[in-house]
Amino acid sequence: MIASQRDRFAIPEGVHYLNCAYMAPLSRSVSDAMVQGSRLKEQPWNFRPADFFSVAEDFRSRAARLAGVEADSIAIVPSVSYALAVAARNLPVARGQKIVTLADQFPSNVYGWRELAQERGGEIVAVRRPRKDCWTEAVMDAIGPDTAIVALPNNHWADGRVVDLVAVGAKCREMGAALVLDLTQSLGAMPIDFAAVQPDFAVAACYKWLMGPYGIGMMYVAPKHHGGNPIEHNWINRAGSEDFSRLVDYRDDFQPGARRFDVGEKSNPPLLMGASAALDFLLEFGVARIVETLGAATQSIAGAADELGLSAAPIGIRAPHFLALEFPDKVPDGLTDRLAAAQVHVSLRGSSLRVTPHVYNTIEDATALITTLRECLG
Repeated sequence: MIASQRDRFAIPEGVHYLNCAYMAPLSRSVSDAMVQGSRLKEQPWNFRPADFFSVAEDFRSRAARLAGVEADSIAIVPSVSYALAVAARNLPVARGQKIVTLADQFPSNVYGWRELAQERGGEIVAVRRPRKDCWTEAVMDAIGPDTAIVALPNNHWADGRVVDLVAVGAKCREMGAALVLDLTQSLGAMPIDFAAVQPDFAVAACYKWLMGPYGIGMMYVAPKHHGGNPIEHNWINRAGSEDFSRLVDYRDDFQPGARRFDVGEKSNPPLLMGASAALDFLLEFGVARIVETLGAATQSIAGAADELGLSAAPIGIRAPHFLALEFPDKVPDGLTDRLAAAQVHVSLRGSSLRVTPHVYNTIEDATALITTLRECLG
């Protein structure tokens, strides 16, 4: 178990932030790295041509280490929607084929597939689950010979209920369907075995469970897609771009691996250095210890909330780091406003109160949540 790391964050005393699924606070080391990166442009004569590549490769190697994949399979992207646009451009969908998603899935992993289905004459299948069950069986039932793409998270962004990605990946391969994952609400807080799941593409924005800044993310690209088509053509992703004296010797070949899919102007030191420092923070502990710690925290809160009449799915049905508290009747009006007034910060998603702690939280944060809920429900 990881002891509270609150002293490494600028969270004032009396603020109870249990809302990592909304946005992670930056640790002091991440903020410092971003400031250091910003200052490089104060004296651009000290930012050498090689630095355009080294800051990107530092981030790429850390992202690969966290995911347990080769660095050549990681692309640098500005957002989930960018990465999914890359996936959509490189995956075939024939007329009449289906793209499987989850019902009420996060919009960034829906809109692009809707457009692709409309362009190709395909169909979106938004899988719904029985209220108290997990998603896996419903997803597996939806995948068939006419499925082109299955686009999923590891756990649902609203209630944290999980999908068995190993089982889904096997079914996709059996049916010849591509698997595309949005891991923004899980990577860094929950382990995933890429070798067992075998996704075609997977993306995670850095500003949630990867503990980094907004505006940058990591995309996994399976080796079989490394020769695919990027959605933009920029100078730095072409082979030989390290030699600034020969940039107008235009080339058709690319940098190796998934680098051809990197966003233009990727060499942004504030973002890359901040995101790298955030990955260093996670790698310091390891995902296995993080998920154990967060699972214990959410389980403790769930137990205390049960005494107030609030229910939650057990770990296994939900992700360990994700707690959705459900009310016996409707959610009390103004609940999150009353919690925020007491400096207890969580999210309301649908009919559930989403509680998502991290290693910066303390027992006092959990106590403040339960105490304020008791007052609101009393």
